[in-house]
Amino acid sequence: MPSYRYETLGGGVFACVSAEHRFGTDAFLLNDFAQIKKQDQVVDLGCGCGIIPLLIARDQTASKIYGVEIQPQGYEQCCLSVQKSGLAGRIAPILADLRSLKGVLPAGYFDVVTMNPPYKAQGHGIKSQTQSDQIARHETMCSLDDVCQAAGRLLRFGGKFCICHRPERLSEIFLAMGRHKLEPKRLKFVKQREGESPWLVLIEAAKGGRPFLKVLPDLVVEDQTGAYSKQMLQVYRKEMDE
Repeated sequence: MPSYRYETLGGGVFACVSAEHRFGTDAFLLNDFAQIKKQDQVVDLGCGCGIIPLLIARDQTASKIYGVEIQPQGYEQCCLSVQKSGLAGRIAPILADLRSLKGVLPAGYFDVVTMNPPYKAQGHGIKSQTQSDQIARHETMCSLDDVCQAAGRLLRFGGKFCICHRPERLSEIFLAMGRHKLEPKRLKFVKQREGESPWLVLIEAAKGGRPFLKVLPDLVVEDQTGAYSKQMLQVYRKEMDE
């Protein structure tokens, strides 16, 4: 029997987390980067415990957010998070495989698709010990191409696909996006400290967009003292809490 606990996200929003399905900094960075508008219809693929839909709802953006999750426990945690946060009217958890969404979600309808995908290609890196971690971190249940294909199908023309990933896979990401008519439009690197190489890249692509990529200033997580930078405090919304 899994052990659940709730973590507060502020604004009366709570995430149900467990050892199998939890969240990290990446989700906050992606939510901040996505620039979702209040009228947007959004789908988060591989939503896990629902962290990204919950952050979107907390920030009062998006008209409706669908969270697609393939693992039953992650889906259950997402449902519990939505219930405790009183967001049943705004967030709709869906237990489904992102490779088989025909008849589940309409094609060419959504304004924004987000995803914090598995970072490691199948057969690369040290495999995680638990099945839930393997699915979350390795491309065992979906490939990068599967992710881009799903986003390309769901988005309306001009709709945005926002993901975070590892910089070393940037060329693969661009190629997969191109195969599904997703044109990279904005890019931001994230580094732990000034002078270090980035450990994360945030990318926004537009369905059917023309070639033009804007590279934004890097986001630096820590300042010279080791504390969170002003940029990172804004991502976490800590300045508003204080």
